[in-house]
Amino acid sequence: MPSPPHILLLIADQLAPAALPAYGNTVVRAPFLERLAAEGVVFERALCASPLCVPSRASLMTGVLPSRTGAYDNAGELPAGVPTFAHYLRALGYRTVLAGKMHFIGPDQLHGFEERPLPDVYPAGFDWIPDWRLGDDETLPWYHDLSSVLRAGPVRETLQTEYDREVVEHARDAIAAAAADPSRPLLLVASFTHPHDPYEVPAEYWDRYDGIEIDLPVHPGPPDPVDAPTRRLRAMVAAERIAVSRDDVQRARRGYYGAISLVDDHVGSILGALSEHGLAGDTVVVVTSDHGDMLGERGLWYKMAPFEGSIRVPLVVHAPRRFPARRVSRPVSLLDLLPTLVELGGGFPDDRPAAPIEGVSLAPMLEGEPGAVRDIPLEYLAEGVRAPQVTLVRGALKLVRELDGPALLYDLERDPGERHDLSGDAAYRDPEYALTEASTARWDLERLHAEVTGSQERRRLVARSLALGAASPWDHPTERPDGPYIRSGQDFWARLESARRP
Repeated sequence: MPSPPHILLLIADQLAPAALPAYGNTVVRAPFLERLAAEGVVFERALCASPLCVPSRASLMTGVLPSRTGAYDNAGELPAGVPTFAHYLRALGYRTVLAGKMHFIGPDQLHGFEERPLPDVYPAGFDWIPDWRLGDDETLPWYHDLSSVLRAGPVRETLQTEYDREVVEHARDAIAAAAADPSRPLLLVASFTHPHDPYEVPAEYWDRYDGIEIDLPVHPGPPDPVDAPTRRLRAMVAAERIAVSRDDVQRARRGYYGAISLVDDHVGSILGALSEHGLAGDTVVVVTSDHGDMLGERGLWYKMAPFEGSIRVPLVVHAPRRFPARRVSRPVSLLDLLPTLVELGGGFPDDRPAAPIEGVSLAPMLEGEPGAVRDIPLEYLAEGVRAPQVTLVRGALKLVRELDGPALLYDLERDPGERHDLSGDAAYRDPEYALTEASTARWDLERLHAEVTGSQERRRLVARSLALGAASPWDHPTERPDGPYIRSGQDFWARLESARRP
């Protein structure tokens, strides 16, 4: 039986596959990521479990949806008793190391990782709790607006650039330590903050796109009639109040592309460490993200939307000695990451997970099998909605449902821009009925609404209580307690600005 491989999971924050050469982008310069894709297995339509950081990351680590983890939003706590792929691989003998962002909320900042040499870039407390009691035109201070689009451009330094340099340093250290002590295989998660907005990058990366025509969104405005998710998200980012010009859009996309080139250089440095220490041939490298970025499509930016730009993620598995290069068109989910990594590392104890999971192992597809046809579920339970929003993908069809709201149905094969809602269309009556039945069987939206609003209320009380008296923050310990990263109770936008060097 072959020895278990080292596993390197590279996560870039808010990375849309449409912005990568491996997925057809002809503008972006990302040679290291392009080589991994050319030599690896590329999943052409991988979908996150929720288009927001905390719930997506909790789901990709546990293999279950946010409604099961309880990590509904960016202040949602993942319980310490829920097994993650780090727990499973550690039980299989792996040395488990997290270098970078994972945005765990709560006192457990490890969730199965043995080592975490760098704290998170964002706070671990209940700082960003949505409030579904608000009206549609009401916002909270930490909500996104379009300022990240308007401020795009070159900078000397930001909080994110400093953080990602540290990610690389600690990742390279972990690889060197694994080479020095080969008694245990290594699981290393290197998780970057780029290309997440704001779309600001060092001049070196901005200048890489000097003189290059930056492509514009295919559909820069909302469809007519505008659908409810688009209308709400445009209101949340103040799209009708904040004017964004064609030049602003191109500058923001240029900054985003520059951030991808920055991540690509960091990936090259980490891959270089594998080669320098003789581990490259024995390492399975996985590249993905937590969600995408709308990048101006529909007049939307960032994530939080049920549309492809927001929910699709890159997924590349590079292990040429194990898996021949190929492309997989069948939809898969980040829920599949846990069972896939565990199978690569040796398999579940007693051939079954210790807790129910909703993902399936992609190992057979890596070997060349077509994989079973199945539904891919997604949930969105955070800001920008006032009730649960659930999505079910079946091949090219996508059904989006909300509590007490009209459903949306799209055929991605005929309408990749999701401009035409087919719900109620006689030609799609049977598939719409089948998807609706499957969605209704999977989700009780009224019960889920009660669970989420109850959780928001409980966390608001806890947050108010913990803000009084002596504070005991949950943020991961660091040698730099007064460092530049955002800690619980601090003003998000002020901390970003204090680290920024124009």
